[in-house]
Amino acid sequence: MRAVAVVGSSVAGWRAAQELREQGFDGRLVIIGAESHRPYDRPPLSKEFLSGGLQPDELALGSDQEEADLDADWRLGTAAVRLDTRRGAVVLADGSEVRVDGVVLATGSARLSLPGTGEAPGSHRMRTIDDALALRADIRAGARVVVVGGGLIGTEIASSCRELGAQVTLVDAQHLPLARTLGIELAPLYFAQHEDHGVKVRCGTPATRVLAEDRVTGVELADGRVLPADAVVVEVGAEPATHWLRGSGLKLRDGVVTDAGCATALPNVVAVGDIARYQPLHRSHTVRSDHWSTAMNQPPVAVRNLLAGRTIAPYTGIPHYWSRQYGSTLQFAGYAGPKDRITVVDGSLGSRRFVATYHRGGRPVAVLAMNSPKQFATHRRRLTTALAGPAKQE
Repeated sequence: MRAVAVVGSSVAGWRAAQELREQGFDGRLVIIGAESHRPYDRPPLSKEFLSGGLQPDELALGSDQEEADLDADWRLGTAAVRLDTRRGAVVLADGSEVRVDGVVLATGSARLSLPGTGEAPGSHRMRTIDDALALRADIRAGARVVVVGGGLIGTEIASSCRELGAQVTLVDAQHLPLARTLGIELAPLYFAQHEDHGVKVRCGTPATRVLAEDRVTGVELADGRVLPADAVVVEVGAEPATHWLRGSGLKLRDGVVTDAGCATALPNVVAVGDIARYQPLHRSHTVRSDHWSTAMNQPPVAVRNLLAGRTIAPYTGIPHYWSRQYGSTLQFAGYAGPKDRITVVDGSLGSRRFVATYHRGGRPVAVLAMNSPKQFATHRRRLTTALAGPAKQE
């Protein structure tokens, strides 16, 4: 293999580029990214960065020396728009193309939106460092901020805005956001934190559009109510950025379908991070994980299989994530579902310091901890051991 393109310059792409060099690839390495920025860490955008605890240069994933060691051809600020596997070419938005004989797909996900999102000052999405900077400039003490979306990122944004002194309203279409992830027993506890800190939680009625005149004025709900706002953040989910891969011959189904080693059905093409729908050894069906841990941990395996020309190693990592809001830390690992049996095995819900395990068919499948990092580490190791056994039908 003489030339490899890594398409995507966030954490999964950065790790893939590093792994290519560390695993002995000495050919031409091209890193393609739609953003003009060098690779940076995204999770802090909705937390420490938004609240002012970090500055842009502190988000960099690599040092100047590490970037120099890659000896890469950087193609930043121009998105990939087509993958021509017959010719071995990645076509860019400016009409140029990169000819390679190996490709790592790491284009991540694209944020969904509402009508009116981003059309006037004060209306925001949270995806890039520029998005976070624009939102941070709009948040001031007393400002009315409506956050549309009660998922993990939306709730982090709500917490950060409240920390900055804004009057925050959190809106979600679901009656109990995060119930599919945390379970109906634990999700209410998570949202109680927001109400305890003065956030107005409005769940069960979808937001339909962002309203604006010279700048944003509010959010309209499906029942006709209007929530006035000086700033609106729309965080209603994301979808894998696979539109540019249509017609490439890759199998696309809520992501790029791969085997257990992140290899696609096309020779010399692998996928990592948010975009990869892979087949874990300990699951009976494919999954897609949009968490930072997966983006960090898949590239070593995917690159090994790319360089070998076939799958010689499976990816065995288990998705995990953490969130910090109002001084509390939430940690989660595994594959929870809405019908899992949940047991508090350490601490208590009342103290908001506990560890809970999730079981399905008598087998542990996930663990959640709140303000219990040591205990979480112990139970996460046990979960990893349990999931390493033979897969069961689910």
